[in-house]
Amino acid sequence: MPVSPETVLSQLDWRYATKKFDPAKKIAPDLWAKLEQAAIHAPSSFGLQPWKFIVVTDPEVRKQLHPASFNQSQVLDASHLVVFAAKNPPTPADVDAYVARIAEVRGAPAESLDGYKQMMLGSLSRMDAVQAHRWAARQVYIALGVFLSAAALVGVDACPMEGFLPEKYDEILGLRAKGLGSVVIATAGYRSAEDAYAGAAKVRFDPKDVIVRV
Repeated sequence: MPVSPETVLSQLDWRYATKKFDPAKKIAPDLWAKLEQAAIHAPSSFGLQPWKFIVVTDPEVRKQLHPASFNQSQVLDASHLVVFAAKNPPTPADVDAYVARIAEVRGAPAESLDGYKQMMLGSLSRMDAVQAHRWAARQVYIALGVFLSAAALVGVDACPMEGFLPEKYDEILGLRAKGLGSVVIATAGYRSAEDAYAGAAKVRFDPKDVIVRV
């Protein structure tokens, strides 16, 4: 059933970039699984999904990542830490895997998808490795937005964070060897009663200042 517009706007107003999490409150496993599915459902160009979501719950790994996150407390205190990584770069093998997945899910002969496959390969061929990674990184931000919105709708606090050292994250998590590069991170859990920002009014420009009608 669709969620009412009032509920959506109310929850989006409720959410904020949580600065202090309650380390004693954890997201229930079944609820977390739904949030993972929400991220997986995010749209991407061609539907190619040139990403991986690295969910870090191991306290020892989080301790290693903490200094590479400018010692921000969310990395240690939040229930979950997600590293949104992009293929670095996406390759023809990724296209092959996606085409195979379409054939599997939709029961279509792989050869019937050859035109679509060639279109995707042609698009990738026009980018060098750096450009392709940047393109994939833009797709990752779409997934981040879906994840944050889904978390808000189910009453889970989250904080998107660019304040970290991607190269160190890649090193600690072994992402380079997997053909990945970290792009942005998000912490999720439940706000601390001591977070002064929790009660602050949300500041957004008036619609007339940001909506342009043509």
